[in-house]
Amino acid sequence: MRVMVLVKATEDSEAGVMPPSELLEAMGRYNEELVDAGILLAGDGLKPSSQAKRVAFDGPSRRVIDGPFAETKELVAGYWVWEVRDMDHAVEWVKRCPNPMLGPSEIEIRPFFEMADFAAIMTPEAEAIHNRVAEKEKQRQG
Repeated sequence: MRVMVLVKATEDSEAGVMPPSELLEAMGRYNEELVDAGILLAGDGLKPSSQAKRVAFDGPSRRVIDGPFAETKELVAGYWVWEVRDMDHAVEWVKRCPNPMLGPSEIEIRPFFEMADFAAIMTPEAEAIHNRVAEKEKQRQG
């Protein structure tokens, strides 16, 4: 099961406050554990939303919105992509994580959709397109 593990932003992370070196070391050791366990597929920290943009969609129109964005508690400061047995396994690993922020923080775990989740509505044409994309992505990654 693949999950995205989202580190929620805080006022400090949105203000661009950099973590102390001790936290960088602790997170590095944690990431190393994830790699050694074969769980970590990807992960990174994100810059504050003041350096971000959103694109709002309404039918055919597109509108670009410059950051920063208001609701800090709804923003993401970083993420991992993990391959785990199940949601309980993901929770076990998140509980082992050092507090990723200077103060109170939250980490959210969200499972990815898998192609099997769309089986009831998948047409042969849509399946062919998705298979082509997956093959191209696999070739790109080598």
